[in-house]
Amino acid sequence: MLLRVLRATRPLLASRSPFSTARPKTVFSGIQPTGIPHLGNYLGALKNWVELQNSASADDTLIYSVVGLHAFTIPPGDPDSLRQSKLDAAASLIAIGIDPARCILFHQDEVPEHAELAWILNCLTPVGRLRRMTTWKAKLATVKNATSLDDVDETDLSLGLFAYPVLQAADVLLYKATHVPVGEDQLQHIELMRDIASTFNGRYSPPKTPFFPVPEAVAPSATKRIRALRDPEHKMSKSSPSANSRILLTDSPESITSKIRSAVTDSTRHLTYEPETRPGVANLMDILSACTGETIDDVVRRMDGKGHSDLKAATAEAVIAMWQKPREEFERVRSDEEELRRVMWGGAERAREIASRTLAETKRLIGLA
Repeated sequence: MLLRVLRATRPLLASRSPFSTARPKTVFSGIQPTGIPHLGNYLGALKNWVELQNSASADDTLIYSVVGLHAFTIPPGDPDSLRQSKLDAAASLIAIGIDPARCILFHQDEVPEHAELAWILNCLTPVGRLRRMTTWKAKLATVKNATSLDDVDETDLSLGLFAYPVLQAADVLLYKATHVPVGEDQLQHIELMRDIASTFNGRYSPPKTPFFPVPEAVAPSATKRIRALRDPEHKMSKSSPSANSRILLTDSPESITSKIRSAVTDSTRHLTYEPETRPGVANLMDILSACTGETIDDVVRRMDGKGHSDLKAATAEAVIAMWQKPREEFERVRSDEEELRRVMWGGAERAREIASRTLAETKRLIGLA
């Protein structure tokens, strides 16, 4: 039973730490409930979460969240779909190896301190600083199918979407996180939350005793950004109009084989790894490398003298093998919705123990308590 493991008072973590110093670390990261994770989500971020979990020391704390409030920055049209997507995301994290006994795993929207701290931090964040962020433009561009951020204006910009990076900062600072695993596209957000932490500390912290740690970014493993199978000029995304552009955790072996077989490559016969000029071929090699643990040089040597069909067959075989156990585990976890809800609520209770202390002290420092 998944519920039983939540009774541990702290994560039971492995002895080896991935960090550079011996001091205890607190890691926070979140995923939006926007549907079943795809291969790009896993290789680009979620795999790193599992690696951090499995290599963290006994004194480190890992906090992973399904961040439902972020999904509402552009409100979905179907409330029932959002409810199910939250559970899908939670089940997906457990399926890939996130262990609720070793981490605090919870739904962000079940811990109201996130929104309250976000409001306090909103009041410390200049509008001009937020206007330079690219988040809201990128999200609106996706919704409007715009080809360039320059084509996006503020007509449909909500206050929540504009202030989204401050809520993200609150997510991290609420747990006094010291490290945040992110990709290159999130470094701008880390810079902002570091600025917000420093601003708060400068105004309200006791002398020489910063209240909020200034969080550091944790770079993912060397996995390349996974591109869309049907449009390798862009990264794999749930917003792509073609379902064949992405491989989902729940895809059957037949579906995976079909999607990879239809992946865009090129007309050059000899297989080479040239991401700039041959993005489709390079993408398949990146996927094959990430799934098997081979280096790109190993993959190139293995494919020497072979053709596109051989590369696609090898890639499909590797993805199917890697996805098999997580897909089966997802089906098992997702089939018991009541138990899954209990697991996530247990994680929320553990999260609130930390969050409530941080918020209470924050309010005392600023004079609200």
